[in-house]
Amino acid sequence: MSKANQKEINPITQEESYRDFVSTITEDGKRNWIYPKKPDGRLYKLRTYLSWLLLGFLFAGPFITIGGNPLLLLNIFERTFVIFGVVFWPQDFYLFFLAMISLIVFVVLFTAIWGRLFCGWACPQTIFMEMLFRKIEYAIEGDATQQRRLNEAPMSREKFFKKAAKHTIFVAIALLIAHTFMAYVIGKDQVLEIVMAGPAENFTGFLATMVFTALFYGVFSRFREQVCLVACPYGRFQSVLVDNDSIAVTYDFARGEGLKGRAKVGARQKIDGVVTNYAKNSDTQTEVYGDCIDCAQCVKVCPTGIDIRNGIQLECINCTACIDACNDVMRKIGKPEELVTYTSYNAVKNGDKPNFFTTRVKAYIAVFTIIFSLFLYLFVTRPEVYTVILREPGMLYNELPGDRFSNFYNAKFFNKTFNDTEVELRLISPAGEIQWLGEQRTVPGQQQVENRIMVFLDRGQLTGAQTEVEFGVYYDGRRIQTLRTNFIGPPPGR
Repeated sequence: MSKANQKEINPITQEESYRDFVSTITEDGKRNWIYPKKPDGRLYKLRTYLSWLLLGFLFAGPFITIGGNPLLLLNIFERTFVIFGVVFWPQDFYLFFLAMISLIVFVVLFTAIWGRLFCGWACPQTIFMEMLFRKIEYAIEGDATQQRRLNEAPMSREKFFKKAAKHTIFVAIALLIAHTFMAYVIGKDQVLEIVMAGPAENFTGFLATMVFTALFYGVFSRFREQVCLVACPYGRFQSVLVDNDSIAVTYDFARGEGLKGRAKVGARQKIDGVVTNYAKNSDTQTEVYGDCIDCAQCVKVCPTGIDIRNGIQLECINCTACIDACNDVMRKIGKPEELVTYTSYNAVKNGDKPNFFTTRVKAYIAVFTIIFSLFLYLFVTRPEVYTVILREPGMLYNELPGDRFSNFYNAKFFNKTFNDTEVELRLISPAGEIQWLGEQRTVPGQQQVENRIMVFLDRGQLTGAQTEVEFGVYYDGRRIQTLRTNFIGPPPGR
């Protein structure tokens, strides 16, 4: 941290002032570059293993198929959406909408209980930054002290080669990430075509790839933690979702400051034994010290540069680096671990276990259950084959011998199953006849087929210039959809 922010390290003397500044911005408004110390510990190892799993899943995702469909495809340009191998057509927008609402409510519920746990453990920004780019930086430039010394040193052969190696690898990884994310948008086959064709043959695709690459490189080489602090919308609204019962990375101030059983601030005993401040037990007048020794290791490992001892803060992404650092110090000085741990403010204040099952959480669970249950019901009961029947545009009726009339229709069949399907189209009312123009084709799985049909009605079945006709779509002998449209005939009296 810069000298501009060193005065904020001790929250005993600067108890409220930490809310008046951002750790990554100096007093004169310049960027305060964060040099987090390389973390180590049980939770960091667990995060590393989880990141391997998530990164492997991310990069392998475009190549995983279910029933011939990609695992995930969000092609907004062609309005094609595939989620876990299931194709969602534009006609399924209501399902997509309910799924997104369910996801939003789930995020609200999860945040109300666990705070920004997702940010520290599963967010792509954090995983890429802390588990990929940051580790490459540690391997090439060294830990925090070596990085700071290297950046402040004049240009030399060693500095040039280290910086060149680091940024070359950063650009290569940014290219890989850009291609991967594009594969989730337009599909791996189109991305491969763009790569193989070359910039001249597909300049738009090449330009889009370069823009994505520059964006990812800029985020992970320069913008970094600022994404979480100022750009991420989740980080903004999570502050209104958490309360004193939310579970988050929390400093046990009662134990750390010696507040057990008292409302008076205790002292942090320095590691060399020198005491700058202390509290006296009101009954025995004996000096009481908290377990925190003011070593500031929790601050040094924080990727956003905050002091967790100030309490739960918006900048905290719950990465648990401070927990590992503090536990290591507690072990060395013979104190119990978990001075910084997962708990809630009220649990620390009241000396009790966390109680996150509040009225607000119960309300969120109820809302989520209702919306998600509705989504599941509509998803399970949606027709296997969705049919749209429209009259041929620009055409009127045809008058036929025997006082009969005909209309042309376009019939589109959308097969939402993974199997090839044969459907039957029947005219339910009024009594009439359907004739297919051309062969009635089988509808392939997860695809659509368009056919033209003619409908014949007798004059006695017409109710006027427009007569409502009802079609039934049958699959395996059962009606799966009922459609209504109009039949154009002669005006009454003709």
